[in-house]
Amino acid sequence: MSGLGKGVTASSIAKLIKEKGYKVSCLKIDPYVNVDAGTIRPTEHGEVFVTEDGGEIDQDLGNYERFLNKNHRKEHNLTTGKIYQKLINKERKGEYLGKTVQIIPHLIEEIIEHIEKTGEKEDFLVIEIGGTVGDYENIPFLEAARQMRREKSHSEVVFIHVTYLPIISAIGEQKTKPTQHSVKELRSEGIIPDFIVGRSEKPLDEPRKEKISLFCDVKKEKVISAPNVDNIYKIPVKFKEQKLGDKILNQTKLKEKNSDLQNWMSMLEKMDKSKDSEKEVKIGLVGKYISSGDFSVRDSYISVTEAVKHAAGELETNYSIKWIDSTDSEKAKKEIDEMDSVIIPGGFGTSGIKGKIEAIKKCREDKIPFLGLCLGLQLAVIEHARNELSLKKANSTEIDEDTPHPVICLLEEQKEIENKGNTMRLGSYPAILKKNTKTKNLYGEKRINERHRHRYEVNPEYHNKLEKNSMVFSGKSPDGKLIEFIERNNHPFFIATQSHPEFKSRPEKPHPLFKGLIEKGIDRAEKRN
Repeated sequence: MSGLGKGVTASSIAKLIKEKGYKVSCLKIDPYVNVDAGTIRPTEHGEVFVTEDGGEIDQDLGNYERFLNKNHRKEHNLTTGKIYQKLINKERKGEYLGKTVQIIPHLIEEIIEHIEKTGEKEDFLVIEIGGTVGDYENIPFLEAARQMRREKSHSEVVFIHVTYLPIISAIGEQKTKPTQHSVKELRSEGIIPDFIVGRSEKPLDEPRKEKISLFCDVKKEKVISAPNVDNIYKIPVKFKEQKLGDKILNQTKLKEKNSDLQNWMSMLEKMDKSKDSEKEVKIGLVGKYISSGDFSVRDSYISVTEAVKHAAGELETNYSIKWIDSTDSEKAKKEIDEMDSVIIPGGFGTSGIKGKIEAIKKCREDKIPFLGLCLGLQLAVIEHARNELSLKKANSTEIDEDTPHPVICLLEEQKEIENKGNTMRLGSYPAILKKNTKTKNLYGEKRINERHRHRYEVNPEYHNKLEKNSMVFSGKSPDGKLIEFIERNNHPFFIATQSHPEFKSRPEKPHPLFKGLIEKGIDRAEKRN
């Protein structure tokens, strides 16, 4: 089921294989009909992750990159929509003349071709098939997997099934029956798993492993326990303790080249130390994708929260994140009072805008360390224009098309675009950082690259008017036309960027903007205490 941990499991397996000295990357298969994740609501699907080459992809790609410390491309995501689009385009071009185009063999051949092309430069490609076994929508991908095993061998194609073992609270027993039925359903698709990874609140005990082995026809040593952990980056270590990497190499008839998780272990040690640190920072994350119905949806900003975790671990600082709903502006202002640092992440649409602008104003006036991401920069510009430059009705044309002061707007080349999918400024873009600014000092370089996902920009016609009253444009595009970073020179830490730096933060290499934010948050916490 969704949210079980397939993405983290795939990332952890890839990490173990990389540790053994092999080249590895991951591929996420999503069975939805959308061509990519760019037009899906974050509260339904989670965060949209952006690759260097501009792919709008499922959030699991973020885990792949964070665990492997390796950039992936848009080709590392395959959806039902993408594969059908490719098939139909071929049919329209006449590449199947004389043939009846069918799911089998034509669609399956396209899936297999995509998989093989994506992994052609790797020793291993870890493929995560999304959805639940038994769902109608992922049957073609399971069939492609079955055929790949048939054409190759057990040593070239390894099947790992991630399944859930619930603990019935009334009796306190861990149940294997859902796993048995799940494997039965998988076998009906012609796939017999080589390994079973059992997700559960607690570790699998020997009786449960023996039962799964017997009823699912998997060797007991290939039943892997994946209990809940307090830090997802510990999962590769949990798998290593069960020799999962060794067992995969044994099946693929390959030998270990080296084995080195030392840097990873050092990172985990720092993160553990941070939990016991006397230094503690309260971070307010002001967003509108906070809840869905009666439940909170924290995956909407998962790269942001992971970037905070990376930076806090590096600084050996304890931290807590307060989820502040921007749709209630008055409540949001009160909650911000208690924070040591504030982050306003990206987003689209008009809901929650007032609350975010009020939050920015409070951070500016009360000198609360502030980091704005994408929409966070745009709203910081609007707040500045309204409250410091007396352009009272300044706005973004995304929010108000008739604003007399469109300080944020679409550029001319964007105005004629009708399609919504994959039409934004997407992927990695360069920026030139201004000398003697906080932004330049944090990065330590003059020219940097960050990933983007947005349509609207700071209006070039207002550049000269806006850079006043302590507002500094600390980073621009190489041609000087686009504002990439802003900051305030009379504030301990007030930085916003049009980009999404959270996508490039890694547990072994935290992003400098998040480190800078937490460092100033520590100072504020000490003063408050």
